[in-house]
Amino acid sequence: MRDYLISIWDFFDPLYYRCSRLTFPQSKEGRNIFRVRLTKYKGKNIVLSDGTRINKNDTLVKVHLHNVRLLKELKNINSEIRKAKLIYQYVQKSLPGLNSYIKNHKHSQMIKGIVGITSLNKGCERLGFEVFEISHPIYRWFKQFAFLPIEMLSCKNSTFLQVLKIYTPRYILMSAEKLSNLYNNQ
Repeated sequence: MRDYLISIWDFFDPLYYRCSRLTFPQSKEGRNIFRVRLTKYKGKNIVLSDGTRINKNDTLVKVHLHNVRLLKELKNINSEIRKAKLIYQYVQKSLPGLNSYIKNHKHSQMIKGIVGITSLNKGCERLGFEVFEISHPIYRWFKQFAFLPIEMLSCKNSTFLQVLKIYTPRYILMSAEKLSNLYNNQ
């Protein structure tokens, strides 16, 4: 059943991609695991550890993991630790391409950083991200509900309630300057 649902998702994913204004940043390492688009930040004002202020309506690059690709590539791996390591490596290899995307974007001077919402936030700090709680409870609940199908498909033996308890979506942010400092020469 799981493989069948992933196949259906994979079939409809190109349509979603075309309708969502997402794009793939180029990467030297092959296909980038991110799909991105520019967005205006709508959360609470945040000051990152490098001093970058992210205020309402600042321009950020919103990153989306290519979830159906991850599900297909990780479906035969039983170890959750092994899955986490592979996702970490995919993200690490994709960040230089994201840095190039920002540098070469026609609005690069306006882009303050990158933002994503994910429940896969353990270890993000080692990649340079900072993790923040989603403060609005209804939006947090909405995101948790929206991520539920992905998490149910990725966790073979978890129940609905276990997934709700374990996976809590959070913001991950990184300033464009920090991204450039960490991933410019890779």
